[in-house]
Amino acid sequence: MTRSTHTSLALAALVALACFFTVGARSAIADENWPQWRGPNGNGISNSTNLPAEWGPEQNIAWKTELPSWSGGTPIIWGDRIFITSPSAKAEEEPQQQAAAQQEDENDQQPGQRRGRGRRGVGGRGFGGRGFGDGGRDPGGNDLLLLCISKSDGEVLWTQKLDDGNRLYRKQNLSSPSPVTDGNHVWVVTGTGAVTAFDIEGNQVWQNNLQQQYGDFGLNWGYASSPLLHDGKLIIEVLHGQHTDEPSYIVALDAQTGQQVWRQERPTDALFESPDAYTTPVVLEHEGQTQIVVSGGDYVTGHDPQTGKELWRAAGLNPERQRNYRIIASPTVADGMIYAPTRQRPLIALRAGGSGDVTESHLAWRWTQGGGPDVPTPISDGERFYMVDDRGLVNCLDAKTGERVWGPLRTAQGTVSASPLLADGKLYVINESAVTTVIDVSGDEPQVTATNELDGGYTLSSIAVSGSQLFIRTQSHLYCIGAEQ
Repeated sequence: MTRSTHTSLALAALVALACFFTVGARSAIADENWPQWRGPNGNGISNSTNLPAEWGPEQNIAWKTELPSWSGGTPIIWGDRIFITSPSAKAEEEPQQQAAAQQEDENDQQPGQRRGRGRRGVGGRGFGGRGFGDGGRDPGGNDLLLLCISKSDGEVLWTQKLDDGNRLYRKQNLSSPSPVTDGNHVWVVTGTGAVTAFDIEGNQVWQNNLQQQYGDFGLNWGYASSPLLHDGKLIIEVLHGQHTDEPSYIVALDAQTGQQVWRQERPTDALFESPDAYTTPVVLEHEGQTQIVVSGGDYVTGHDPQTGKELWRAAGLNPERQRNYRIIASPTVADGMIYAPTRQRPLIALRAGGSGDVTESHLAWRWTQGGGPDVPTPISDGERFYMVDDRGLVNCLDAKTGERVWGPLRTAQGTVSASPLLADGKLYVINESAVTTVIDVSGDEPQVTATNELDGGYTLSSIAVSGSQLFIRTQSHLYCIGAEQ
């Protein structure tokens, strides 16, 4: 073998090794990111391993950062940057102004009163209900903010104002929608309708306002849907009707410019409060086709991501045509299945691949027993389907048949509003007192392995994951849980 041959082989080996480490690094970086509500695939599942299972106020905490106020918005993560929404800290002169605004809301929301009958098509998060009182809490300050925090040490890198006019809508304030990022930019929607794009250094790229462009929101308990970033488009749903005559719609904005790409009205014949939804759209990939799935207003629908055109529709979310069937828990997709929660019951499971009315043709199963979710969005890995009700009871079903595998399993006492996390063979369920129950679901029978307390603050936000660390947002702090990295 000649010297040049040796050199060529050595160079080839180095190139191959470099490619291997480059691909491995990219994979590691991808696993480090939690770019939207419920993670990389919008399903509440993380591929991370060696995640912490036990922690406490002074145990297994890498760092904690004080936040200006409370929020239901989930932290999202890319590289060393965490993006999180919040109202400003409450100023001393604000209580009287906010009390007046709250009284105005309550006057608007008295039983039997309504701003309009609501426009309906044919065929086509504060929330009301058990456990949804405001508990006497204040909404936080007047301004709505986006914070960028260092993942390595919890330092606040920058803060930008998104809008003002924050107020309390019973269970939530107007910072509930979680941001979304691609690592170069971050986009965020507020409950006031402001839609803003920043680069990761905090420079504003563009801003517009959904209410100014398309009409006032008409949800009974405030706007709370998180945006979806897909194929260069920011996709936002506005499903409402109790306090408006304006139609519900889905809109796609060019992520770089903020210009409208398409807007699709979404008709409903739902009654009174039932048109209102606080859900977030999800991407369905099935047999080489991509669709956007939207749930609310008594229907679950699939849409063409290029045009917004409705491709299929299923009824059955409100079979008794009740007037208060607002939907909070978002749709979930896994392995050719679509799961649509309602107000606890029924929960319907559809087989993907239909067109037109798929109410009966693609119905796989329907859950009508107790234990169905109201606020927390369920999780499925394609084999098992996990759902947590507002009391913290967990049920595990066969994802394809809907038969109960185990449950109901009791988690820590308290109301649950955050959506669960499935990672490393464990299910993490956090309640409104920041108590997390860790359940080993890797075997045939579930095992509660830990019950972890933090500061006891009002907690609506779902847990985020990056590497082998967990990120939990409570009423007052953002916690990084796990060994320092």
